[in-house]
Parts: sequence; C-alpha cells; structure tokens
Amino acid sequence: MTKMEAFNDFVTRLKHLITKNPHLIKTTLSNIFTMRLIGNKTHGDLAEIGISEFINQFMYDFSSVHVGKELYRAKEHEEDITIFNEISKVDFSISLKAYGDGPLQLSTDKNSAMFPFLKSFKKNIINNANTIKTIFSSEEFSEFDNVNVLPLIYDEKNKKCNIMIFDFAGVKKSTTSIKLESEGGGRKHPVFRFFDKKENYLCEVRYGDASANALQRGLWTNTRHAIPYFNSATNGWIDYSDNTILVKLFSYALISTAKGHHEALKNLIVDIEKQKITMNG
Repeated sequence: MTKMEAFNDFVTRLKHLITKNPHLIKTTLSNIFTMRLIGNKTHGDLAEIGISEFINQFMYDFSSVHVGKELYRAKEHEEDITIFNEISKVDFSISLKAYGDGPLQLSTDKNSAMFPFLKSFKKNIINNANTIKTIFSSEEFSEFDNVNVLPLIYDEKNKKCNIMIFDFAGVKKSTTSIKLESEGGGRKHPVFRFFDKKENYLCEVRYGDASANALQRGLWTNTRHAIPYFNSATNGWIDYSDNTILVKLFSYALISTAKGHHEALKNLIVDIEKQKITMNG
C-alpha cells in the first residue's frame, strides 16, 4: 500500500466512522471552531491537536502524532499530523487546513517553483494534452502526489462545517487547459487557473516570486467553485455550535497548576470513554 493509498483508505474509514457516529465529529468540530471566540487564528493550530486526538481515541486501527510547528519547519513537505495504520503498518502525513468556505490553500509551494515553471512555457493558454501531462509529472508539481490535505471548511455565519477532501488525482486527469490571468479583480499578481473540458474551474497556481507572501503564492482552489472535485468526509455540511463553557475552561486552566490539570484530565478521560460506549460499529 502506497502512502497515497493509505491516505485514501484513512479518508474512507473516517467517512464510515462519521456516518455511523456523527455526534463524535460534531462535538469535536464544535469545540475546534469555538476557539475562534478566543482568536481568529487560534482554531487552526488547536484543530491539529484536536483531530490528532480524535484519531487516537475513536479510530481504533489508526494512531497519530501531532508533528508540531518546530518539527514542521524542518520537514521537506508540508505536514501537521503523522498517521500510522496499525493494520497495514504504513505511515503517512497530512496537512490540516481550517478555512472558511471559499478560497482554500492546498500548498504553500515553499520553493516557489510552480508559477515560474508554468510561465516558462511562455503561453497564456496551455491546452496541449502532452504538455499538461509533462507539467503534472514534473518535479515542480510533485505536490500533487506528496501532499495529503485534510481541510476543515466552516461557514461561521450559518454555523456549519464540512471536511472536504480535494481530489488531486481527479484534477490531474480532468485538466484540459491552464490559463494565465493577469492581475485585477482584487488580485495584485497574475494567476494560472486550471479548467476541465467543460471549462469548469478546478484550481489555480498563484504568483510565486520571492516578493509574494504565503497568501499570494502556491496551489489554491475554491470550495464553492470546484465542488465536483471534493469528497466530503462528513457527508456534506453539519451544524456546529459554540461551546462557551470550553472558553471558560481554558481561562481557568491558564491560571491553574499542573495538579489541577491532572485532576481535570481524569474527568475528561471518563467522558471520552462514555462517548466510546455509544459508538456504532
């Protein structure tokens, strides 16, 4: 089993678990997005810890480790969580994203290689099948095979969320044209956009020069415009609610001792075990 196959198997198993036990993911995602009450970016970092623990507690054939930011910076590829399949003995890493419904960054393209590579063809429209095949098989576009992205997409206004998995393989097969679009429409830099044979939007590579920041470069898509190329692990949108008691728990925890944390942890473990009892096979 390859790492990509292992990731796809994990997604299938995750979807099965959520289908049988939607309350588990609803509780977890509600708690994660409640963190936005603490800070607009807080939920992203805590989502990595939360999803890693979700896997350890509820997905019995898998174990996971939160890589951490310091280790992450030293890694060759983007990854936030390393997952180990206890059955196949294959490990793989995932990049977890927590984004609002709309533009979604799939890869930061740390080496700023993708945009210059596309520009090297010196065409505003690339629609030759062999050229497109060459592009996807190139080292510059290796992210299509090396990054397993698990996006937690949320609609804060309507209090709903969706775990949407981008179909990298499907996009590679379906791309029939890549078009260069100049700056404008709110963009400061040009962008290469990918389309299928029906001119449906698939994804885009943003400007990759050294002067571009992380939000202006890399591989992006849009969860609203590329819906056919997403697989929902939550079977569509699920409602969530803010857990204000969790915010109070954090505030108390920050001024409590390790002894107090230890006692609180005992009660949390009991609560998790009770949730496991309610799980369907």
